[in-house]
Amino acid sequence: MYDFKVSDMTCGHCVATVEKAVKSADGSARVRVDLGTHAVKIESQKPAAIFTKAMQEAGYTGELLG
Repeated sequence: MYDFKVSDMTCGHCVATVEKAVKSADGSARVRVDLGTHAVKIESQKPAAIFTKAMQEAGYTGELLG
């Protein structure tokens, strides 16, 4: 499980774009987004770096926590 903070998510469209970016990196990943806290939780066997890159390519700053 990876915990990201995506401070530049501001609306439902942002949430959908981040979810789509995560799924493009790993179609079987489980992703939960909380817009209120800017939290993105990802369950995947793939390395966290691919999700950071995918979010950056979608225009968002994903900061891996912990």
